Amino acid sequence: MKSRIISGIIIAIILIPTLYFGGLVYNLAIGILSVLAFKELIDVKKDVTIPNAMKLVGLICMLLLIFISKENQSLIFGLSYETLSIVFLSLLAPTIFFKNESYNVTSAFYLASISIFLGVIFNLFIALYNSSILQFIYCLLIACMTDIFALFGGKLIGRHKLTKISPGKTIEGSIIGTIVATVVGTTFYITFIEYSSVVPIVIITLLLSIIGQIGDIFFSLIKRENGVKDYSNLIPGHGGILDRLDSIIFILIAFIFMIQFL
Repeated sequence: MKSRIISGIIIAIILIPTLYFGGLVYNLAIGILSVLAFKELIDVKKDVTIPNAMKLVGLICMLLLIFISKENQSLIFGLSYETLSIVFLSLLAPTIFFKNESYNVTSAFYLASISIFLGVIFNLFIALYNSSILQFIYCLLIACMTDIFALFGGKLIGRHKLTKISPGKTIEGSIIGTIVATVVGTTFYITFIEYSSVVPIVIITLLLSIIGQIGDIFFSLIKRENGVKDYSNLIPGHGGILDRLDSIIFILIAFIFMIQFL
């Protein structure tokens, strides 16, 4: 727990100035995070063989999806067929040139799926930040408050397991995390973003907190299916990049849909 708290403080020290300065600093940080997340998803799949050359091609394709947009629009709203065609041709076509199953169709589709998934997700990190840093912080607050208070709430009064996928999570901790995240998130939204009808904001904030926990469990399921505890040991007490970004990824995906109701 001590290493987890210390790592959390260090993450906050890095995160705050990154969000403040934005621009190139923020984009560089997103680029670094995406590369580390890409490596984690490559490494977690032990039964898929991908040559280093194709890993590099997949990495380049992912970065193209993150940083290249069409007509200055965010990729998530203006995904171009041109960019996707480059990704598919670059990652699927080479299967016919590799011998001895060193790069087969299964490997190609796995590489293409994580390249596109991470490319769209991390582009979304940039798109929402550029659109409204306050809305981005709102989503970040929901993820952080849910994670922190679900953990402490579970340790204090947790008695009933939430899911077999993540044995450490409890129903009591999940409820406490959701309540705190809803109160903090709603307060932040009506104070700093827009004061409108409180009820829709409360409902959406509550749903985002729940969806964030679903994201956490989903990424835990990936680890469970591949027999690993953490995506990496990069962050002491936390695990890897995806161990920290699991909930915020699902929250951002959901927020892009729900924003129209705010």
